[in-house]
Amino acid sequence: MSAREAAGARLDEIVAGLEAELVEIRRDVHAHPELGRQEVRTTGLVADRLRAAGLEPRLLEGTGLVCDVGPARSPDGLGRVALRADIDALPLDDSCGLPFRSVVPGVAHACGHDVHTTVVLGAGLALAALHDEGLLERGVRLVFQPAEEIMPGGAHDVVAQGALDGVDRIAAVHCEPKLDVGQIGTRIGPITSASDSVTVTLSSSGGHTSRPHLTGDVVYALGQVITQVPAVLGRRLDPRSGVNLTWGAVHAGNVHNAIPATGTVAGTLRCLDVRAWERAGQVLHDAVEQVVAPYEVDVTVRHARGVPPVDNDAAVTAALEAAGTAVLGPDGVVLTEQSLGGEDFAWYLTKVPGAMARLGTGTPGARRYDIHQGDLVVDERSIAVGARLLGRFALQP
Repeated sequence: MSAREAAGARLDEIVAGLEAELVEIRRDVHAHPELGRQEVRTTGLVADRLRAAGLEPRLLEGTGLVCDVGPARSPDGLGRVALRADIDALPLDDSCGLPFRSVVPGVAHACGHDVHTTVVLGAGLALAALHDEGLLERGVRLVFQPAEEIMPGGAHDVVAQGALDGVDRIAAVHCEPKLDVGQIGTRIGPITSASDSVTVTLSSSGGHTSRPHLTGDVVYALGQVITQVPAVLGRRLDPRSGVNLTWGAVHAGNVHNAIPATGTVAGTLRCLDVRAWERAGQVLHDAVEQVVAPYEVDVTVRHARGVPPVDNDAAVTAALEAAGTAVLGPDGVVLTEQSLGGEDFAWYLTKVPGAMARLGTGTPGARRYDIHQGDLVVDERSIAVGARLLGRFALQP
């Protein structure tokens, strides 16, 4: 057995010893969720546990923290490996029905960030123990990031405060209820989508529905925007980029026989390709203006950048897969599908190579839940799986 294999085996033993405590910490975090930039209690809980292990976490401005484990540079000159967790919750009621359900009305860990937090904490504690035993060659940085659910994401603030200084690569996991516990999903290249918000506002003088020729018909023009602009994007941008414009809200008028003076439609613009994403905003503006030009309405387009795609680096993905195979066996690592969901982990990957893996949280044979739903239930065995995965990843060359 090589030194690295011995360190991996020892890490597994340490995580096994921590598993019961990690489950209790996850339940505590789940019961006390905090929205983005309000994660004071969660930050304190994580910091206290790290200090109890002899570590020195650095609190970030506002909320969140980073914590270094082991040497700043390895014997072969490599920098630190970063492991990232997001710590914020969602503005949803918790309907999971479990004894540790949220005690905060209207706030719930419905995206699994309580699991992410505990996974990185567990990996960090195990790696710190390895360091104490002289078995950790490469330094690690734990990143507990606030405000992932608030676009463009708390990752911006964390990077600005030096979280990636001295870091050579970064990894994270995200709960995936569609995968069984004991499986992880990986993919080279885009695994999640860019996600922007779009609002189009049309205005005119308004008028009577019997005389649409005397005013700009805002409602009719909105209908053209809703149906035609997504089609234009599909012809002006490479279809392989996965561009998708979907409307979620339409507001115009309140009576049947009056053409309103204003109307809005709002939605999301998503894209799997960075280059297409960079072009999409101008194409969107041009398309809206061209579509409504015949209807003599004034138009305002608000396009707010959200996050770029999470574009998994090939080498870092290979290291995650090697770690997953070591932890779960060859059948435990599967190819995951792309998602049009947004994830601000993407911002880290604009600075250093990195990758995100999907962490199976489903119980075999049981009901399949979905994230961003108040009734989300995860198989808590995934916590130890994730801690071992990220811990083993940190040991990869």
